[in-house]
Amino acid sequence: MSPTSSQSSSSTAFGRFAGAGCAGVAELMIFHPVDTVAKRLMNNKEKLTSSNARTVLFQEHAESSFGKKYGSLFPGIGYGAIYKICQRVYKFGGQPYVKEFMSTKFGSKEETKFQNFMLNGLSGSVMGAGEVVLLPFDVMKIKAQTNPEFRKMGMGQVMRQEGMALYSGWQWTMARNVPGSFALFGGNALAREFMGIKDPKSASFLQTSLSSMAGSVSSIIVACPLDVVKTRIQSGSYGNVGGVAIITKIVKEEGMGSFFKGWLPKTVTVGPKLVFSFTVAQYLMAMWS
Repeated sequence: MSPTSSQSSSSTAFGRFAGAGCAGVAELMIFHPVDTVAKRLMNNKEKLTSSNARTVLFQEHAESSFGKKYGSLFPGIGYGAIYKICQRVYKFGGQPYVKEFMSTKFGSKEETKFQNFMLNGLSGSVMGAGEVVLLPFDVMKIKAQTNPEFRKMGMGQVMRQEGMALYSGWQWTMARNVPGSFALFGGNALAREFMGIKDPKSASFLQTSLSSMAGSVSSIIVACPLDVVKTRIQSGSYGNVGGVAIITKIVKEEGMGSFFKGWLPKTVTVGPKLVFSFTVAQYLMAMWS
């Protein structure tokens, strides 16, 4: 390998992973409280009313001052930092490599719009499936966000107490991640194709934002029902029950609409979070590569 080729590869790797990492840090700092609200709504068994809204959202701090209420939306920030930054570096930084490998093996010299959509979507699904390795940190974050007793425990104590239970719901996490990641990267690629963007480096920040929005909204819609199941399994509030039992109980006791609990805050707030991080990651990766 020539020095120029080696430097180019190093520059590309730096751009991809550094850009994805910066996106993860920025996303965490801005959107963690919003994620806490969405998780608490998803984990709530009862219908949300004006009388119980404060208890659902702020839990033991429902009657506290504004400052304490706001501060109560930051539980699990340490777990969130480990999970979110590693996740964004792994997923956003690694997907282009998987896509390039698939293009070499299964693509053609002149990829059609459909081929580009499928290769980006399938490579995203591969990364989404592998994401379960980071699951324990996501589980600890969700437990801290939804269960007050876990906020009094350190990471080591939680890991010793929970053991392999920290991988609870891994099947449902993978089931959510595979189609969700396909929609994220595939929808983003399809939107770029329709805007006539062949090289990500030539896209403006606005164009990158629009393609990221298309992928992110698609991902949220596809993944929402399985996200509710995953959140309930990982919260620990429903006992040692599996996903099928939770789905059956939701259908019998709460109705099909409950699979979309939390969809409004997730679409309105978590949607922009994903759009924000995906846009920042793509823009920085193109600029620094």
